Amino acid sequence: MPEEYRYRGQTIGRDQIAFLREYIAAHTQSSRWKLSRQLCEEMGWKQANGALRDVVCRGLLLMLERAGEIQLPPVRRLIQGQRPTDRKKPEALSIDTSPLECGLKELGPIDIRQVRRTVDEPLYNSLIQHHHYLRYEQPVGEHLKYLVWGVGRPLACVGWSSAPRHLGARDRFIGWDQGARKRNIHLLAYNTRFLIMPWVRAPHLASHILGRMARRVSGDWQKIYGHPVYLLETFVDPSRFRGTCYRAANWMVVGQTTGRGKDDQTKRPNRPIKQILVLPLVRDFRRLMAC
Repeated sequence: MPEEYRYRGQTIGRDQIAFLREYIAAHTQSSRWKLSRQLCEEMGWKQANGALRDVVCRGLLLMLERAGEIQLPPVRRLIQGQRPTDRKKPEALSIDTSPLECGLKELGPIDIRQVRRTVDEPLYNSLIQHHHYLRYEQPVGEHLKYLVWGVGRPLACVGWSSAPRHLGARDRFIGWDQGARKRNIHLLAYNTRFLIMPWVRAPHLASHILGRMARRVSGDWQKIYGHPVYLLETFVDPSRFRGTCYRAANWMVVGQTTGRGKDDQTKRPNRPIKQILVLPLVRDFRRLMAC
């Protein structure tokens, strides 16, 4: 057995595993769902807004059980869609897809709405699933979803989530060490999806949306998760896109990915290499993210 395990940036050693075994043995009446929440309370494992990190805790427990380190209580009930392969894909919703070609001013007031946990979230999920080349994937961890409206129609979707834990080029740009990165990775937001509806043609709309997003995403993060973000980042696949709208909105290229992905064990590229673009939201972001 290895001396330690790593899970979502955390190192789990033999002492912690021994504690988990004792805790599970002392709570034999608890279900897996309840056990993960009890452990979060016991260890003070919470998000900045006070919410328990029980989903991450459950993933950690499952990893350790598969490794033969612990034994969890039997599964009491199967929840449909709990496993990624079982999740139902967002259905196509009926909306106006007639061509819309005009200038930015002709779209009238452009309304950007944060739709996570609102009645419009299914519309966001559906549009990403059926019109974005990467399709829809359920985000894990902190995330926000935005719908952009104009002339009474959805014009675009913008998705943000927790940032990847380690990107060499980005980390060198920030200038933080490993300890600062672990403490402050939550101060970044990763632009996971950006979709202008394929039937919409409006010059400068994309860069206009990105500029508007830069002025509000940190405040929305603060309201929901209890902390701001100081740096935005995204990936651009140069075989598909040039990233023109990001550059027009003052984003900068700081390097490229390795093409290995976060769970790589081979040290060899297994996916497209992408450009890394970032946008600082405050002037002293380096000081704030390194403290």
